[in-house]
Amino acid sequence: MPFTVTDVPNLPAGFTDTFTSHTVKAGDLTLHAVVGGDGPPLLLLPGWPQFWYSWRLVMPALAEHFTVVAPDLRGMGASDKPATGYDAATLADDMAELMTALGHERFAVVGYDLGMLVGYALAASHRESVTRLAVSEAVIPGISPSPPLMSDPTTNEMLWHFAFNRLANINERMVAGREEIYFGHTFTSKTAAPGAIPQQAIDVYVDSLRDPAALHASFEYYRTLDESAQQAQRWRDEGPLTIPVLAIGGQYSTGTMPKETMSTLATDVTGLVLPGAGHFLPEEVPQELAKALLNFLH
Repeated sequence: MPFTVTDVPNLPAGFTDTFTSHTVKAGDLTLHAVVGGDGPPLLLLPGWPQFWYSWRLVMPALAEHFTVVAPDLRGMGASDKPATGYDAATLADDMAELMTALGHERFAVVGYDLGMLVGYALAASHRESVTRLAVSEAVIPGISPSPPLMSDPTTNEMLWHFAFNRLANINERMVAGREEIYFGHTFTSKTAAPGAIPQQAIDVYVDSLRDPAALHASFEYYRTLDESAQQAQRWRDEGPLTIPVLAIGGQYSTGTMPKETMSTLATDVTGLVLPGAGHFLPEEVPQELAKALLNFLH
């Protein structure tokens, strides 16, 4: 499956009447993005281990007010999957080049999970480009305190994959051929209610990770976290973000942690906790998330 807008199943009714797939060159890479709607440009950054498809339930409401750009980061979905380049600064530069190629010099950014790290990197390293930043369901390595190795069971269940994903290669060998076990557990264990993400959607994500290059990339996002942490510390030292920032957590996941993190990095931060939600906000509470984003972005 190529994972472009015409290839994935179970999209909202009329989705392909509004949204189309685009491919653009960013340096040596070809990046894929799903684009649609009318109004000021809005970049939606996906989380791990997903791609643009995770935003499918939120995009139609946003497209009524914005030109929505939902990309696949390098290593995801229908974008190229090189062996290297998965640190925050490089991922942010990719997105800046993508938006320039699509004709958008200034734009708002929404980042979720891994997209929170990339969203902050983009806003901090391309300050003239990003007008507003909404982030959710993550912390920033190098800024947020790291939990102890022997943490309580709830924290361990939430964060154990960080240590596993950063291993040099044994993780790829263990997960290859068993993608549905490892990634399936991620999708079923981090929602507030069982079955919050339908199995058909989980199958799409797992299928995208059967590609060895995509599997490698999924771990490279974590293997580069030391480098990304150093970058975040440098951007922090250059001065706080002055644009409006919205930081969102799920009640049964990160809660107030995104606001606490961003309050150390920006001067104008609004925090929000979405009730009844676990980690996968765009799929667990898409209507509530869309409403919160529209209230913030207008």
